[in-house]
Amino acid sequence: MGKYKVQISGVNTSDLESFSSNEMRELFLKVKEGDTYARDKLVQGNLKLVLSILKRFYQRNDNLDDLFQIGCVGLMKAIDHFDLSYDVKFSTYAVPMILGEIKRYIRDNTSIRVSRSLKDLAYKILKLKEEYFSCYGKEASISYLCDKLDVSEYEIDCALSSLKDPISMYEAIYNDGGDTIYLYDQIEDKKVNYDYSNQLALKDAIYYLDEREKHILDERFVMGKSQMEIADELDISQAQVSRLEKKAIHELKKVLK
Repeated sequence: MGKYKVQISGVNTSDLESFSSNEMRELFLKVKEGDTYARDKLVQGNLKLVLSILKRFYQRNDNLDDLFQIGCVGLMKAIDHFDLSYDVKFSTYAVPMILGEIKRYIRDNTSIRVSRSLKDLAYKILKLKEEYFSCYGKEASISYLCDKLDVSEYEIDCALSSLKDPISMYEAIYNDGGDTIYLYDQIEDKKVNYDYSNQLALKDAIYYLDEREKHILDERFVMGKSQMEIADELDISQAQVSRLEKKAIHELKKVLK
């Protein structure tokens, strides 16, 4: 979207009309009488409202054209259900409906399918947490949430996790100019039961390394530090750290064979 002029789904926002409060009221009265032309004019005259809501989703990877179309569905629902006797501005009534329609679309079209009941529980948790924080000025405890919603801690954890966007195992999580650390470098399968004899063999192999090589392997593969961080710590170059790391791994391989 441009800064002053937006072209989205064939709609040029610089050409969109807007209506005064009196004009909006007259159009709504005609809509109630079944005037479809007045309904179309109301839709066209409130498209800027949809676009203003889309600004909240600029940083997402979702297709803004799709979100615009979904937002228009929410706008039309708001027009069909708006009651002039509410004595509120149409925008006040329409924004939650448009926003809700967009959020439901995003929720139901994630790359990982999550059950509707789990997502609904997640939103109940968020609402309850907000209410608790506004009342007491602190975060609600897990036990409080479990008691109020009559669910287990496991269900709370699963529900909140369902709101997180999935990321690739190859997502770079750290890079300081040296070796890049990826997410898969930090993943450990704690369910795997390693052969005890292999652990003993590895321990014996590490015994033959000098103290600096042991330190580098420990910092790299246990602590997750980059070669540049270790180089700064040992006051040597990154290239030296790389050579020492390769030499240590080579020595381990020789002993383990």
